[in-house]
Amino acid sequence: MKRFYKNIFYSIMILLFFLLPACSKESNPQPEPEPDAPSFFIRGADLSLLPDIEKYGIQLYDINGNISDMLSIIKAAGCNTVRMRLWYNPADENSSFEQVKDFAARVKAKGMDVWLCIHYSDTWADPGNQKTPRAWNYLHLAELKDSVYQYTYRVVSAIQPLYVQTGNEVNDGFLWPLGRISTGGSFYELMTEAVKAAKAAAPAAHLMIHYAGIDGVALFFNQLKYKNVNFDVIGLSYYPYYHGKDMSYLTSVMNSLSKNIQRPIIIAETSYPFTLQWNDLSHNLIGTADQLIDSFPASPEGQRAYMIRLRHIMEGVKLGSGFCYWGGEWVAYKGPDATDGSPWENQALFDFEMKALPVLDVFKK
Repeated sequence: MKRFYKNIFYSIMILLFFLLPACSKESNPQPEPEPDAPSFFIRGADLSLLPDIEKYGIQLYDINGNISDMLSIIKAAGCNTVRMRLWYNPADENSSFEQVKDFAARVKAKGMDVWLCIHYSDTWADPGNQKTPRAWNYLHLAELKDSVYQYTYRVVSAIQPLYVQTGNEVNDGFLWPLGRISTGGSFYELMTEAVKAAKAAAPAAHLMIHYAGIDGVALFFNQLKYKNVNFDVIGLSYYPYYHGKDMSYLTSVMNSLSKNIQRPIIIAETSYPFTLQWNDLSHNLIGTADQLIDSFPASPEGQRAYMIRLRHIMEGVKLGSGFCYWGGEWVAYKGPDATDGSPWENQALFDFEMKALPVLDVFKK
């Protein structure tokens, strides 16, 4: 009997000898390797409306008061990337495939990179609006996935952008109702087709997924990782009035994303007013002092200071990879009496005399 218990004792000791190293490894997991620093830093501007604005013959002036065109002015200021939106079948030629393709060629000819923002809609797509293109309205999921792949591959192949954004502000998915997250839609399957097609069409391109704001952003991108959606870049919209005026909180959220998601981060959309006045009769989205950050007044210098601050934040975030100013081209191009002109002219990169503003300093190398 003693020999029996002795044999059991030795068997247990041998078993523990082999199990302890494994347990030790599990209790002390190796940390994930630190991601490499991004190979790019975007100093960008979304100029999607510029092809239409140019038809009105608006005369623009650079910071020195010399007549010039907008692409030349922002290129000289140091802008290295132009973002442009693409709609599937818009009501007119604005943001149409042919217009965007021609505009992209002009941007490349100026020596700037192209950032293609595919909306997967015939019109504006944002957190509250993600209408499926009319031509795809009656497709079943398998057909819609194939359409997303084929369309994405076709437009990216033709334009060859350096940055591809598959969907715009897709907080609750896109291509509603089939791709809506909150109703149990197939967003991750559809997004997987989009990024696969973009990568196949332009292997060197950086693939971005874009979220509006910072609340809920960690959960959103963690889910993308969990679902194995193979994207390259995190894109965020940040407008102080809509997404919070605490820029230290913005910094904290982006630092956390850098650590946990380990992807380059871009502020894909932002802007700030240089005045609270209007230059046409179209209702402006920003027009009262309570919409501002206290330390940045609605003045040319306040606008500049806000953007310089945001750039410094991005440069300090571990994987901060740049910024893009939205609506910089949206001056009051239809004249002072237009009720269908610009709701954004007091946030443009040009003042009411169409002269470049000091905010262009943010694009300097």
